[in-house]
Amino acid sequence: MTVYDDRLAALQGAGRLPSVVAGVARGGEPVWSGCSSALPGVGVDSAYRIGSITKTLTAVLVLQLRDEGLLDLADPVGRFLPECGYPDATLRELLAHTGGLQSEPVGPWWERVDGGGVAELLAANDGSGRVAAAGEYYHYSNLGFALLGEVVARLRGAPWWEVVQQRLLVPLGMGATSYHPPAEHAPGRSVDHFAHTLSAEPHTDTGAMAPAGQLWSTVADLLRWADFLASGHRDVLSASTLAEMAAPVAPADAYGLGLRVLHVGGRTIVGHTGSMPGFQASLFVDRDTRDAVVALANATTGLRPEQVPATLLGDVAAPVAQPWFPSLPPLPGEVAELLGLWFWGNTGFAFEWTAGELVARDLRTAELHERFVDVDGIFVGAEGYHRGERLLVRRDADTGAVRSLECATFVYTRTPYDPAVTIPGGHPRRP
Repeated sequence: MTVYDDRLAALQGAGRLPSVVAGVARGGEPVWSGCSSALPGVGVDSAYRIGSITKTLTAVLVLQLRDEGLLDLADPVGRFLPECGYPDATLRELLAHTGGLQSEPVGPWWERVDGGGVAELLAANDGSGRVAAAGEYYHYSNLGFALLGEVVARLRGAPWWEVVQQRLLVPLGMGATSYHPPAEHAPGRSVDHFAHTLSAEPHTDTGAMAPAGQLWSTVADLLRWADFLASGHRDVLSASTLAEMAAPVAPADAYGLGLRVLHVGGRTIVGHTGSMPGFQASLFVDRDTRDAVVALANATTGLRPEQVPATLLGDVAAPVAQPWFPSLPPLPGEVAELLGLWFWGNTGFAFEWTAGELVARDLRTAELHERFVDVDGIFVGAEGYHRGERLLVRRDADTGAVRSLECATFVYTRTPYDPAVTIPGGHPRRP
């Protein structure tokens, strides 16, 4: 085990991640890759969905066109998409998320449903969703990158994905990056906050929104992409143009032209985070040293991608966490009825089922408050103030529904100071 493996395992435990894979490069050369997984059949070579890291590829394609003289970043997008509802937004503004477009396209949650074509997307987004004037402030827009992808497609005379393959993946040797999930891919999963069980998430074809977040890739391919963002490639894009992309654009100063800009441990790194249902991703590189970090997880939440570079590069301490494993359904006995939000007085606690134990966490701090274990069908405190005490389940006499939980004189209710189980004056009592 290396220090990288230890830090990755800590990220897995702290984030409740079914699996997470990562890689580190120093000076442009991969020095480590690893996997921390609670699932069988997933490894460091598995493909994961990369979400908005896809935007960095779309941005490079736009800058290629600029360098070839086929467009100017000051051009309004309406020059190329006359039917667009935001014709006055410039390409530079779309790349930097300063065009004032709404964050998401009109219609259902685009990341969770199969998407339609470009004509349908443009017709639905007529400009009425604008949230700010151009340049007024930074406002992240997935819709804006869908428009940029269509600009690329029209100027190249080929679908966006075909252009990605021909002009980016082939010259950079990124053969494991794909539009659809390949055979060896991690399954998208969501973790139930209280039960710690897993739910399957959709692997959608986002259609016209693909340039904003469709692709799948591996650690090895993304380390190649990260190093390209630092050093350039003669057949793709020059280092000087990449430096232009990495320069922060006002008023955000934390986003360039399709690239996020982070300041970590005294260094400036660029790249992007990614999120799709069932997946999170992080890719960042120090353009001065060519040190890079990639991490991919198959969980809808939990990774905190902005913190991955500092954690794996050692600029901050890794979180303190034990390995995490999902709960296997069905949950035993009455456990499902006990999970969720409970209050002692006005103080909220999350009751969760993990590793075969019932635990209560303080909602303010997420710290462990109590831990109960099953002893002959009764939950008994194993850690915390209630250690050794029995947790009693009180039910409604008519319906049988759980009304409260009692441990010694502590009464936990679903609402603060539930009048049905509290004494006058508002103090919890025994029901």
